[in-house]
Amino acid sequence: MKTYYKSFAVAVLFFISVAAVAQVSYKSIKVDGLNISYREAGNPKNPKLVLLHGFPAGSHQYRNLIQSLSDKFHVIAPDYPGFGLSDMPDPATYNYTFDGISEIVEHFLKLKGFDHYGLYVQDYGGPVGFRIVGRNPKALDWLIIQNSNAYEVGFTPAWDGFRGALWKNRSAETEKPLAAFLTHDAIKGIYLFGAKNPELISPDNWESDYAFMQRPNAVRVNLDLFYDYRKNVELYPAWQEFLRKNQPKTLIFWGQTDIFFTPAGGEAFLKDLPNAEMHRLEAGHFAVEDHLEVISKEIHHFYAAKVATGKTKK
Repeated sequence: MKTYYKSFAVAVLFFISVAAVAQVSYKSIKVDGLNISYREAGNPKNPKLVLLHGFPAGSHQYRNLIQSLSDKFHVIAPDYPGFGLSDMPDPATYNYTFDGISEIVEHFLKLKGFDHYGLYVQDYGGPVGFRIVGRNPKALDWLIIQNSNAYEVGFTPAWDGFRGALWKNRSAETEKPLAAFLTHDAIKGIYLFGAKNPELISPDNWESDYAFMQRPNAVRVNLDLFYDYRKNVELYPAWQEFLRKNQPKTLIFWGQTDIFFTPAGGEAFLKDLPNAEMHRLEAGHFAVEDHLEVISKEIHHFYAAKVATGKTKK
């Protein structure tokens, strides 16, 4: 009988814990006149963690990570304007820039009561997030970087058409080759290229991203951001100085076979953040897709060991 009750109690606790990490809310909020869609999970009393997505995704890229982190963190992941389920205003009258996106996300976080937080950045998340915390360094409690570049050495040859043509002279001719990144096959390839376990990567990723890319003006929105990305590179020295000066407690995950960013781009962070913890993964651009368990485990461990305790050394 005791064994029965013990087994029953364990089962109850299991289902309670599953429920605790499985409840994700899907909401939207008006920010500067735009409806911004977002995912949110976890107890608001827990430490806050912001997840900023990359190209060509939205908050959907964090659907599983949000659940696995919601036991210890209050997690939130917005869709930028023009991405996911957020509004996509006409680019003829709305200026799509990383400056503008960062301002929208910053205002979003203020409206949600995220005055200070941990920040997870991937790809586009870096240019957005580094701008936000650069304006308000005290908001940043700790930092997670996953294949989000801030160094010239981080660019793979996939950027040649951007750096050698579009950024020097934007025209229909220089845009045309880069529009190929917005096709179904290209989006699928971004997810699968370099992945150690491609069978773990859900086709829902590229199918939904491509479906969003079929909306009116979506190609123009993305080409505008492709062109504006050059301004991120101009800010790299400022972001590097921010890291050197503030030394945020930093956890780095770097997919070693990313189609866009080289391993050297990940290693470069260690020059400015010598106390950062680096995990080199056999993964591509979206490492969470096939390395969810290790990334979630290391985030939990890093926070408990180095953020909550105040420790800074490796």
